[in-house]
Amino acid sequence: MNNGEIQELIDRYMSLSFQVHKKAEALIKEEIGNELTNDQHYILRHIYQAGECTSSELADVFEVNKSAITAIINRMVERGFIQRTRDENDRRVVYLSLTDGGSELFKTAQKRVHLLVESIITQFEKTEITNFLQTFEKLAQILNNKKQEEMGE
Repeated sequence: MNNGEIQELIDRYMSLSFQVHKKAEALIKEEIGNELTNDQHYILRHIYQAGECTSSELADVFEVNKSAITAIINRMVERGFIQRTRDENDRRVVYLSLTDGGSELFKTAQKRVHLLVESIITQFEKTEITNFLQTFEKLAQILNNKKQEEMGE
Protein backbone atom coordinates (compact mmCIF):
# COMPACT_ATOMS: atom_id res chain seq x y z
CA MET A 1 0.00 0.00 0.00
CA ASN A 2 1.16 3.49 -0.71
CA ASN A 3 1.05 6.39 1.75
CA GLY A 4 -2.18 7.77 0.30
CA GLU A 5 -3.98 4.44 0.75
CA ILE A 6 -2.65 4.08 4.28
CA GLN A 7 -3.77 7.63 5.14
CA GLU A 8 -7.26 6.92 3.75
CA LEU A 9 -7.53 3.75 5.86
CA ILE A 10 -6.34 5.61 8.95
CA ASP A 11 -8.92 8.35 8.37
CA ARG A 12 -11.71 5.79 7.89
CA TYR A 13 -10.65 3.91 11.02
CA MET A 14 -10.49 7.06 13.14
CA SER A 15 -13.87 8.30 11.92
CA LEU A 16 -15.61 4.95 12.36
CA SER A 17 -14.00 4.28 15.72
CA PHE A 18 -15.23 7.62 17.03
CA GLN A 19 -18.75 7.17 15.63
CA VAL A 20 -19.18 3.62 16.90
CA HIS A 21 -17.73 4.35 20.33
CA LYS A 22 -19.78 7.51 20.93
CA LYS A 23 -23.05 6.06 19.64
CA ALA A 24 -22.62 2.77 21.47
CA GLU A 25 -21.81 4.54 24.75
CA ALA A 26 -24.88 6.80 24.32
CA LEU A 27 -27.16 3.82 23.61
CA ILE A 28 -25.80 1.89 26.59
CA LYS A 29 -26.27 4.95 28.80
CA GLU A 30 -29.93 5.14 27.71
CA GLU A 31 -30.39 1.50 28.70
CA ILE A 32 -28.71 1.66 32.10
CA GLY A 33 -30.61 4.83 32.98
CA ASN A 34 -29.75 7.59 35.41
CA GLU A 35 -28.91 5.25 38.26
CA LEU A 36 -25.41 4.52 36.88
CA THR A 37 -22.76 6.08 34.68
CA ASN A 38 -21.21 3.90 31.99
CA ASP A 39 -18.00 3.66 34.04
CA GLN A 40 -19.96 2.56 37.10
CA HIS A 41 -21.76 -0.05 35.00
CA TYR A 42 -18.45 -1.43 33.73
CA ILE A 43 -17.10 -1.53 37.29
CA LEU A 44 -20.20 -3.36 38.55
CA ARG A 45 -19.82 -5.79 35.65
CA HIS A 46 -16.19 -6.49 36.49
CA ILE A 47 -16.87 -7.02 40.19
CA TYR A 48 -19.95 -9.14 39.42
CA GLN A 49 -17.88 -11.41 37.18
CA ALA A 50 -14.88 -11.54 39.53
CA GLY A 51 -16.89 -11.92 42.73
CA GLU A 52 -14.51 -9.56 44.48
CA CYS A 53 -11.43 -7.50 43.64
CA THR A 54 -9.33 -4.63 44.90
CA SER A 55 -9.24 -0.99 43.79
CA SER A 56 -5.74 -1.58 42.43
CA GLU A 57 -7.02 -4.41 40.25
CA LEU A 58 -9.78 -2.16 38.91
CA ALA A 59 -7.28 0.61 38.19
CA ASP A 60 -5.16 -1.88 36.21
CA VAL A 61 -8.11 -3.33 34.30
CA PHE A 62 -9.55 0.08 33.39
CA GLU A 63 -6.10 1.65 32.89
CA VAL A 64 -6.77 4.65 35.12
CA ASN A 65 -5.17 6.08 38.26
CA LYS A 66 -6.11 4.44 41.54
CA SER A 67 -7.42 7.82 42.74
CA ALA A 68 -9.98 7.87 39.89
CA ILE A 69 -11.20 4.39 40.85
CA THR A 70 -11.31 5.34 44.54
CA ALA A 71 -13.56 8.33 43.78
CA ILE A 72 -15.98 6.16 41.79
CA ILE A 73 -15.94 3.40 44.41
CA ASN A 74 -16.58 5.88 47.24
CA ARG A 75 -19.73 7.11 45.48
CA MET A 76 -20.88 3.55 44.85
CA VAL A 77 -20.27 2.54 48.48
CA GLU A 78 -22.24 5.59 49.67
CA ARG A 79 -25.12 4.57 47.41
CA GLY A 80 -25.04 1.01 48.74
CA PHE A 81 -23.96 -0.78 45.54
CA ILE A 82 -20.48 -1.91 46.65
CA GLN A 83 -19.12 -3.00 50.01
CA ARG A 84 -15.55 -3.00 51.28
CA THR A 85 -14.13 -5.91 53.27
CA ARG A 86 -10.66 -5.93 54.85
CA ASP A 87 -8.47 -8.99 54.40
CA GLU A 88 -8.22 -10.80 57.73
CA ASN A 89 -4.54 -11.62 57.21
CA ASP A 90 -3.45 -8.23 55.83
CA ARG A 91 -5.59 -5.30 57.00
CA ARG A 92 -4.05 -3.08 54.29
CA VAL A 93 -5.85 -5.10 51.59
CA VAL A 94 -9.46 -4.11 50.98
CA TYR A 95 -11.72 -6.25 48.82
CA LEU A 96 -14.64 -4.83 46.90
CA SER A 97 -17.79 -6.83 46.29
CA LEU A 98 -21.35 -6.06 45.25
CA THR A 99 -24.08 -5.63 47.81
CA ASP A 100 -27.40 -7.32 47.12
CA GLY A 101 -28.66 -3.97 45.84
CA GLY A 102 -25.62 -3.55 43.58
CA SER A 103 -26.03 -7.05 42.23
CA GLU A 104 -29.72 -6.48 41.47
CA LEU A 105 -29.01 -3.11 39.86
CA PHE A 106 -26.32 -4.71 37.68
CA LYS A 107 -28.58 -7.60 36.64
CA THR A 108 -31.39 -5.22 35.68
CA ALA A 109 -29.05 -2.96 33.69
CA GLN A 110 -27.37 -5.97 32.09
CA LYS A 111 -30.68 -7.38 30.86
CA ARG A 112 -31.43 -4.09 29.15
CA VAL A 113 -27.93 -3.87 27.63
CA HIS A 114 -28.24 -7.49 26.49
CA LEU A 115 -31.48 -6.70 24.64
CA LEU A 116 -29.86 -3.66 23.02
CA VAL A 117 -26.82 -5.58 21.83
CA GLU A 118 -29.00 -8.47 20.68
CA SER A 119 -31.10 -6.06 18.59
CA ILE A 120 -27.91 -4.90 16.90
CA ILE A 121 -26.05 -8.15 16.32
CA THR A 122 -29.10 -9.96 14.98
CA GLN A 123 -28.97 -7.57 12.01
CA PHE A 124 -25.82 -9.38 10.86
CA GLU A 125 -25.42 -12.84 9.38
CA LYS A 126 -23.79 -15.28 11.79
CA THR A 127 -20.62 -15.40 9.69
CA GLU A 128 -20.45 -11.59 9.59
CA ILE A 129 -20.66 -11.23 13.35
CA THR A 130 -18.24 -14.13 13.91
CA ASN A 131 -15.71 -12.58 11.51
CA PHE A 132 -16.20 -9.15 13.08
CA LEU A 133 -15.66 -10.49 16.59
CA GLN A 134 -12.56 -12.41 15.53
CA THR A 135 -11.16 -9.27 13.91
CA PHE A 136 -12.07 -7.18 16.96
CA GLU A 137 -10.37 -9.74 19.24
CA LYS A 138 -7.29 -9.57 17.03
CA LEU A 139 -7.34 -5.76 17.28
CA ALA A 140 -7.63 -6.02 21.08
CA GLN A 141 -4.63 -8.37 21.15
CA ILE A 142 -2.57 -6.07 18.91
CA LEU A 143 -3.42 -3.11 21.15
CA ASN A 144 -2.52 -5.13 24.27
CA ASN A 145 0.80 -6.09 22.69
CA LYS A 146 1.47 -2.45 21.75
CA LYS A 147 0.72 -1.37 25.32
CA GLN A 148 3.09 -4.04 26.68
CA GLU A 149 5.82 -2.89 24.28
CA GLU A 150 5.43 0.70 25.45
CA MET A 151 5.54 -0.34 29.10
CA GLY A 152 8.68 -2.38 28.45
CA GLU A 153 10.53 0.51 26.86
